[in-house]
Parts: sequence; structure tokens; C-alpha cells
Amino acid sequence: ICIMEKQVLESSEERTFQYQDSLPSLPVPPLEESLSKYLDAVKPFVNQEEYQRTEDIVKKFENGIGKELHEKLLERAKTRRNWLEDWWLNVAYLDLRIATQIHCNMGGPGPFIEHCWPAKEGTQIERASINLWHILKFWDLLRAEKVAIERSRDDVLDMSQFRMLFCTCKIPGVTRDSISNYFKTESEGECPSHLIVLCRGRVFAFDTIHEGSMVTPPEIFRQLTYIQKRCHSEPDGPGLAALTSNERTKWAELREYLIDLDPKNLTLLEKIQRSLFVVCLDDSSPHATPEDYSEVTRLGLTGDPTVRWGDKSYNSIFFSNGTCSAFCDHSPFDAMALITMLAYAEKKILENEGKWKGSDKVRDVPWPEELVFTVDQKIISEIGRTKELYYKKVSDLQLVNYAFTSFGKALIRKKKLHPDTFVQLALQLAYYKFHGRPGCCYETAMTRRFYHGRTETIRSCTMEAVEWCKSMLDPSSSTYERLQLMHKAFAKHNKMRKDCENGKGFDRHLLGLLLIAQEQGLPVPELYVDNAFTASGGGGNFVLSTSLTGYTRLTGSALPMVQHGYGFFYSIRDDRIVVACSSWKSCPETDAEVLCRTVFQCFQDMLQLTVAAQL
Repeated sequence: ICIMEKQVLESSEERTFQYQDSLPSLPVPPLEESLSKYLDAVKPFVNQEEYQRTEDIVKKFENGIGKELHEKLLERAKTRRNWLEDWWLNVAYLDLRIATQIHCNMGGPGPFIEHCWPAKEGTQIERASINLWHILKFWDLLRAEKVAIERSRDDVLDMSQFRMLFCTCKIPGVTRDSISNYFKTESEGECPSHLIVLCRGRVFAFDTIHEGSMVTPPEIFRQLTYIQKRCHSEPDGPGLAALTSNERTKWAELREYLIDLDPKNLTLLEKIQRSLFVVCLDDSSPHATPEDYSEVTRLGLTGDPTVRWGDKSYNSIFFSNGTCSAFCDHSPFDAMALITMLAYAEKKILENEGKWKGSDKVRDVPWPEELVFTVDQKIISEIGRTKELYYKKVSDLQLVNYAFTSFGKALIRKKKLHPDTFVQLALQLAYYKFHGRPGCCYETAMTRRFYHGRTETIRSCTMEAVEWCKSMLDPSSSTYERLQLMHKAFAKHNKMRKDCENGKGFDRHLLGLLLIAQEQGLPVPELYVDNAFTASGGGGNFVLSTSLTGYTRLTGSALPMVQHGYGFFYSIRDDRIVVACSSWKSCPETDAEVLCRTVFQCFQDMLQLTVAAQL
């Protein structure tokens, strides 16, 4: 019997979440390793004297309070499969009091303009219906645990973030937010199945399951058309969704006020929280071409706040010219889970040439219901004030999203170089050229090899990178020298990436030690108040906030981490590199357009270097 059962298990398909319980726990790296990596990382940002001082602080920390904190962290890790998880969620996201919808949310344009859906007025509802249906199919697959398990080489990756794509919402709190997740797989039980649609300041809901089966694109088309016709022929709604763009404590207080105003408002808010996701019908028509996605990306991230629910884990935005965008709260998941889902939908849409090839039969599905909130003069004026503040802030954003089309992954790989490192080093060179100094940089590494792993920081601005940048700007430096230094910088970056993915980074470790000190009511150790800590990016002070969004047609973006910084996000395709770069106009020394163009020039310079070496 045992043998037979084993065969049955082996021949059946893997279930999405089947290995969750066998993933390794997140490790705590050795203290001396983390501290030596940290010292290495601060070198580009301090002079000899400052470095000496920092080195003394680190040694003192390692033999004193740091040792105690590390012991306590090891204790914590014994009883948890992921010692960082709760801490990270709180510190990186839920404790923030700023307007997270503006500063933390992520988003990106749909790539359909490149193949089956060029921008065209009058296509909004038809395309939305098809797109939504494929996303609903993905939800169906996820509930049945038929979404393929992701792997890195042979290692199974944690899939838990996929549970957060649907039926998930952040709830504002006065001092700390929380996340509500109502998703359930089929074997776990019932899962909410309704969508929320935002249009012209109004809120509607309809169910996606009718008499036990999923609504089809023609049925979705009927529902969306009904909503749009009503909104276009009747007065606009109050635009309550705009309130999610407030600073968190303010939004928490307004939400309490709304609930006190009428208990029915709580029922409606819960309906939005529980929904699969939010569909946004936006009246803008952003310009978009395969080489320039800037406007659609900018409007996706910072468009009309009355048709975005900023706290929802997924907002699917459809513009009136048939272009589209995703917009997401970042706290429940990182971009790769979203990209997997959107890449699935894109593949299906492409296979069907952007058309619906099934039945046109439309069942008698119940019409969408409008969620009508009870509001008073105070709420109405708060919505007005919020919109004013929001537009003031987002008008300060400079964002470009351009494609570099001279070459891409194919040629870089042919040169035996890692494509991601190629882009990171080009960015280091571009920043150095433009600003005349090294730029401390945060690149996201994925730690999903571990149970509930999320991210670690790769600090791309290494001494090796800086030495290479200097040689590139030094006319007396030979091609051979430049190439040698470039290969050293590549090797260093590749090793760091590998370390980070394997739980051997140092940023999360240092954060853990600081949080232990805070929990024990101890004073902040000197290491964290040392100038070198902040100058090298510690404490969320990275001037360059960057991430690879993968090797597909999907690209995304978030905003800069600091006022004088940049957001720099990129996807690498066989024949092109698509970059989304953002900065704040009110900062006189940064310019996203110039940095992006300089990076493109650096791509060429780096390729020239490898070509010259072969002559």
C-alpha cells in the first residue's frame, strides 16, 4: 500500500502551497560576518578618519551590546520560522504615518499597447472585461492550488504572498495599521467573490459567481456598461476613496468618524475590504507608446484619487483610451507575486489575440449594487481638502518610463555578464557622472527560499563599483584597466546578490538587533546614530531605491525613498531594457529625465568597453 500511495502522490500535480511547511526557517547570520559586510558597505561614503571612527564603534558594538542583542535575536529565532516577518511588516509598512498611497504603493502599466491593444478610444469596457476575466481565472487557479510553484534553480520558493493578491486590504489605525485578508483556497472554505468598481466618485459592487459559475467577459461587459452609463448620466459621487490617500492617522480618525456617523458605513467599508480587488474606471487618456510609458505609469501611480482605493492590495485601472495599469498597496506582498499574476493574464490575452472567443450568451446576472455612504458636510470638506493636498504633492513628481532599445538581455548574456548587475553598475556610473559622487543604493533581493521570506537589501554602491566609475571618468585610464575594474565590480555584486538571497545579507540583521534593543527599552546603540550609518543609506536613507521587476514585458515603479533621491525600476527583455525613473521636482539637484538618459548612455559605454576589449 505504501508503494502505491507514493506513486499516486508522485504522479499527481504539485499544489501551490504544498511545500509551505517544509521551507527552511529564515537564518540569523553570524554577527561578525554582518558587521564586516557593513563596514565594507560604508567605505564609499566616509573619509579615512571617519572610517576609523566607525570601525571603532563597530568593534565596540561587536564585543559589547551587539553581542548581547545578537544572543537575544538567536533566542527569538528559535521559536519562530521567520524571526523578521512581524517586525518587518510593522517597521517597513504598518507603523508608517505618512501618506502610504503616495509614498509606498507600487504600480505599473499594462504592456498590451505593444501587441493586441494599442491605445484607442471606446475600448475601455471591452478590454477591461477580457482582462478582468483572465485575472478571475487566476484567482480560480489559486483557490484550486493550481498556480505553479515558483523555483530558483532547484529551490522551491515561498508562495504565501500569492494569498494576499485577492480579498486583502490595509485598515488604517491611529498608531499602526493592520492587514485584513479574507482569501481562502477551496479546501479551506468560502472566499469572497465580489468586485468593487470605482467610477466618477461612486462605488459599486457585483458578484463574479452566478449560479455556481464564473461570469464571462460579455457578462462583465454588461455590468461595467451599466455602471458607466449611470455614472456618465447622473451627478458624480462624493469620491470617498480619496480619503485613503491621507496620512494614516488622519485617515484612521476619519474612518472612525464615518462609522460613528452611520453603522451602515462600516458594512460598506467591510464590503470593500473583503472584495477580490478594485476595478477603477478612469476618465483620463494617457499617451503611451512601446518606447515611452511615462504618462500611463505616472497616472497609474498618482492619478485621480477618487477612483483608487489606496489600501487595497490590487487596483486594476482602466483608462478611457483602453490603456491600463495596476496599483497596489505594498505592505502585503512584493512585486514579483503581482508580476506572476499579470504575466499569466497577458499570456492568455495574447493567445486569444485580445479577443473573447467563447459564448456571447449573457445570463440574467443581478445588476451591480451601489454602495452609498452616509456622509455629512465634514466628510465632504475633508474629501476636498484631501484631494487638494494630494494633487499638490503628486504634481511635484517627475517620472519617466522609457525603453532603451539598442540591446537587451540577449547581447548582455552573450558577453557573459549578468543582466541585472549590468543595469545596477550602469546606474552607479550614471549617478556618479551626474552628481559627482557615489550614490548609496538599495536593490531588492528576494529571500523567498525561506519560510515567509520577503526581501533583503543589496547595497549596490560598493568600493569596487566606485573604483570602476572613477576609471571610466579618468581619461588617463586604459581600456584594459577599466575592463579589469568592471569585472571586479560585477563579481562583487554577483556575490552580494547570492549572499542576500541565501539569508546572508546584513541590513535585516542590523534592523533586528536595533529592534531587540528597542523592545528591551535599551538606548539606541552608537552604531545606529553614527553619521556613516545614515550616509551609507541605513535607516531608510538610500538615495537610489531600485529593483529589477523581472525579465517580462511587465514593468513597475514606486517613488523615491528620500526627498533628494530617485526611484529606479527596470525590466530586462531580450532586445530592450525598460526603465521607470522618478524624482521630486522640488529637489533642485535631482532630475529623473537626465539620470535615465545618462543610464542609457552608460549602457552603450559598457558595451563599447567589452567590444574594445575583444579587438
